[in-house]
Parts: sequence; structure tokens; C-alpha cells
Amino acid sequence: MTTDARVSGSVATALLDIQEPVRDRLDLVPDEMWRIVKADAPIIDAANAHLRSMKGKMFRPTLLLLASELDGSPDGRETGLAAVAELVHLASVVHDDAVDHSNVRRGQPTINAFFSHQIAVILGDYLYSKALAELVRLGDLDPLRAFTAASNDMTLGEMRQLASYDALSFSEADYFQLIRAKTASLLGSSCEVGALCGAPEYRDAMRRYGVQLGMAFQVADDLLDYTEVESVTGKPSGNDLREHKVTLPLIAALAEMSDAERARVDSLFANPTPDDTEIAEVVAIVTERGGIEYARRHGQDFAEAAEAALEPVPPSAARDALSAALTYVVDRRS
Repeated sequence: MTTDARVSGSVATALLDIQEPVRDRLDLVPDEMWRIVKADAPIIDAANAHLRSMKGKMFRPTLLLLASELDGSPDGRETGLAAVAELVHLASVVHDDAVDHSNVRRGQPTINAFFSHQIAVILGDYLYSKALAELVRLGDLDPLRAFTAASNDMTLGEMRQLASYDALSFSEADYFQLIRAKTASLLGSSCEVGALCGAPEYRDAMRRYGVQLGMAFQVADDLLDYTEVESVTGKPSGNDLREHKVTLPLIAALAEMSDAERARVDSLFANPTPDDTEIAEVVAIVTERGGIEYARRHGQDFAEAAEAALEPVPPSAARDALSAALTYVVDRRS
């Protein structure tokens, strides 16, 4: 077994350990999801079947279910609401792939590639609307408010990103605003809604935990673009750079670059199709100028803020799992 395989396997095991306290209900979430989105329309059924084959990590449902366990007495709504959380996330993924014209996600064809760009856009809308319809059916305003607020934040975040015409003028403040909207808002809402299902006194604490966890999660995800080495090329994947996306490692490094180094970055961003050599050169510059370590420190700071949010929560298996989720997020490799 290669080193990369051992690391990937250990990370997968860590997630399974985190999910263990809620495994029985987590296993019910996929069936709840497909019950909610089932439709008498062959194209919807076909697209849903493809999505179902692309089983995700179910991280948001896991957090929601763990939050519902903090007092040891979930009220029965949590499994359906965990399905809603994953559907909102899935809708955003389908829309992101459509916006980015991505053909592959985790080694499998996207809806965008498997069907068409138009179907991906409409399917994302459908998943959102069915998730919200389920919340209306349940008739509970607090989860409805939480998830619709997150959906609105995610949409506004995407629009602000698309409206940024000069990618390299994207500031650190812009970046944090973006990841809070696009990633942290839904993780915060998922944790808040989970608490509403069994430990409402920790509602605010769990929302804070989820938002800070989400910030750490996205910083770690963006770091992978600079640190994860592809098995085929032996070079960093560089997908964000390839798509001219500016994230925290590059933002931090830009201020420290020489004129010649900045010219290399400008050249990459001016090239519609940068090659692996250009990507590797910019990754090396960002690393040399401290961008990787700067982003790692910020990710750790967010994780520590999330840990602090857990302080009022009494000891339990669920609380331990939420604490372990912070290490999983910061240390994950895929």
C-alpha cells in the first residue's frame, strides 16, 4: 500500500469513527433523501439515480445528527432534517459544477457531463425546491428559517464570486466573506438545526461551532490544491489555479512575491489553459513565500474557535465526536 493510500484510508476511518454514535440514523438518511426528491419524471429519476451512485461523505447530516444527541434525547425529526441538509448541499454541488463546467467530481462524471449543462441547472433548482418543500411539510419554522438563510447566503456568495472580474485583486477579507457564505453557512445551519431536534439550549453554541468548523473546512480544502500530489503526474493537482480561482494561500503569498514571481502568477492567470509546469511553478512560489503555512495557521485558528464553542456542552459521545471532527477537518487529505 502506498503512503497516500494509507493516509487516505486513515482519514476515511476517522470519519467512520466520528459517525459511529449516530450510525443507525445516518444509514437511514439516503432513503429519506430519495423519498423527498422522487418524481414521476424519467429524466429526474435518471439524474437522481446518478447522484445516488455518487455517494458523498454525508458530513453535514453527521453533524446535524450529532448535535441532536447532545442531551441524549433527540425528538425524532433529526433524520428527515439531516436529509434536507444533504439535499441543500447536493443542490449547491450540482450548481457549482454547472457554473464551473466541471466534468468530473471525485473521479466520477458530474450531472453536467453525464446529462447536460441545462439539466444540471434545472436539477439543482429541483433539489433545492424539494428540500424546502419538505421543510414546509414538516411545518416547523425554525429549521425552515435556518436552512433558507443558509441557501440565501450560498447564492449571494456565488454571485459575488462571479461578479469579481479581477481575480488577483481578491482580498483576504473577500475570501473569508466568500467561504463563510458558500461553506460555513450551511454547516452552521446544520449544527443549529440538529440542536433544535434534541438540545435546543445549545442552539447558538452549535451554530457558532458549525460556522467556525466550516471556515476551517474550506481553508483545508483550498490547501489541498497546493499540497495534494496527483498519483499520475506526481505534481500538485492545482485545479483552483487551473480555473483561475484565488484562495488564501495565494492571497497571502502575493504580498511577499518579487516582481518576477508576480509576473509568473500574472502569466498563469492570463493563460486560459495553463499547463502542469506553470501550475507547479506557481505552487512552488506560493509555498516559498509562506502562503501554505499562513493558510494552515488560519485553518487551525478557526478549528480552535470551533472547539471553544463546544465548551458549554457537557461530556458525551456526541460531543467527543464533534471535537474529533475538528481534527478530521484540519488533517484530512482528500
